[in-house]
Amino acid sequence: MGEGRLFVISGPSGVGKDAVIDRVVAADPRITRSVSYTTRKPRRNEREGVDYSFVTRDDFERLLQQGEFLEHASYDGNLYGTSARRVRDLENAGNDVILKIEVKGAEQVRSKLPGATFIFLEPPSMQELIRRTTTRDTESAEDRAARQMIAETEMKYAAHYDHVVVNDDLDRAVAEVLAIIKGVPEARS
Repeated sequence: MGEGRLFVISGPSGVGKDAVIDRVVAADPRITRSVSYTTRKPRRNEREGVDYSFVTRDDFERLLQQGEFLEHASYDGNLYGTSARRVRDLENAGNDVILKIEVKGAEQVRSKLPGATFIFLEPPSMQELIRRTTTRDTESAEDRAARQMIAETEMKYAAHYDHVVVNDDLDRAVAEVLAIIKGVPEARS
């Protein structure tokens, strides 16, 4: 089996990264998502080992010291990290791998794996992003306000990505991400 390719998807909280990635993965059996580690508490409907590997801060720090992470970052007071071993195993099995990571983590990946493809998901407007995060009702008003400030900063990073996809219509955004993945050459240098 050939080696898979790496795709990094970033965007502000509430832009619909999970919805887009879930549909992209469902559309092509060769595409899979890497499950990141986090110290954040699970949200409703999130499953261990599917959405994230939920660990304590001490466990995260131990994994970091052991060199487990391809990238890691602190986001809104919680730690997140991508297992280099998990990504490598998925690629070696011939899978194209999607990493859902924030912009600073994406910069770490870019410095280590410049052949990856970077996709930024943008909301149609900040007002729509605020509406989405309020509607999903998974965070307190304080958390939403903090994430809005982070989102405004993250939006400035879009120019650093290979592709920007506006998620104003889920079907169109999924089709656009799939077209990007299918359009990237099989051979990586």
